[in-house]
Amino acid sequence: MKQERRTFTREFKLNAVELSYSRANVVELANELNIRPELLYRWRSEFASYQGKSFPGNGIPKMTEEESEVSLLKKELAEMRMERDILKKAVSIFSKSDGKFTGL
Repeated sequence: MKQERRTFTREFKLNAVELSYSRANVVELANELNIRPELLYRWRSEFASYQGKSFPGNGIPKMTEEESEVSLLKKELAEMRMERDILKKAVSIFSKSDGKFTGL
């Protein structure tokens, strides 16, 4: 028999992390919240690493500002390469018809 996977809202996770820093016993807090202590420790480490960008939701990657900027630049570079390749092909197609272009 499979147990249904529980999901927690971002607000719940943030409140749990905040409470865990104010309480002395994290295991006791986890039992009160009806979650495993390992889960609470994982939420704490994620919050420590990403601060305001932690717990973004399912399928949304957690990235620092530098990582998101690198990702954006990689996307732009891929688009520019694709446009360049299309233009190269267009030039070669049009140059074959008039015979003036020697090629790239």
